[in-house]
Amino acid sequence: MRAAELHLSKVCKRFAGVVPMHAPFPAKFEKSKDPYRALVRAVVFQQLSGKAAATIHGRMLALFPGKDHPDPEDLIKAKPEKLRTAGLSRQKIAAIQDVAVKRLDNTIPHARALARLTDEEIIARLAQARGVGRWTVEMYLIFTLGRPDVLPIDDLGVRKGAEKLYKRDFTPKELGAYGERWGPWRSAAAWHLWRVADTQTPETSKL
Repeated sequence: MRAAELHLSKVCKRFAGVVPMHAPFPAKFEKSKDPYRALVRAVVFQQLSGKAAATIHGRMLALFPGKDHPDPEDLIKAKPEKLRTAGLSRQKIAAIQDVAVKRLDNTIPHARALARLTDEEIIARLAQARGVGRWTVEMYLIFTLGRPDVLPIDDLGVRKGAEKLYKRDFTPKELGAYGERWGPWRSAAAWHLWRVADTQTPETSKL
């Protein structure tokens, strides 16, 4: 087992019983992936099934021929009526345009700049964009930046996994306090709790 799984197995007998049955927490991530593009995609995918969201996202990209992704200026200048043809709601159009604005004013910096910031600093920066909440940034921290010690306590799958594993209820605050023992590998703990709950893990949406 990798370091994360060894640690979780040592600090918790219940984890020791389940981690051998799961794929290990990933060791490699696309750390250079642009947070601007990742957040635009995350907003499009919110509250939709993966297939429907992927279709809408593909249609949005197709509105900007000759580019693999629209630049911030492209999204800001695009008329809402044009973006609506891709299937985007008015709320999501406002959100992705705000993400674009936040990229231009450097609230959302390039990936290299984020590498120098702490997890909480990144959450505070990126969550300033409309439609981007703490959970979305936590998924970016885990599945793109590969930050090892992020526990998304507001994620229903993570909480359900913890409740199933420990046979007790958890509020988000209680889970946060209980999960301190899993540090510095709380991202791996979340990975395995999703699997205990038998839920689809967010990395499948490639935030």
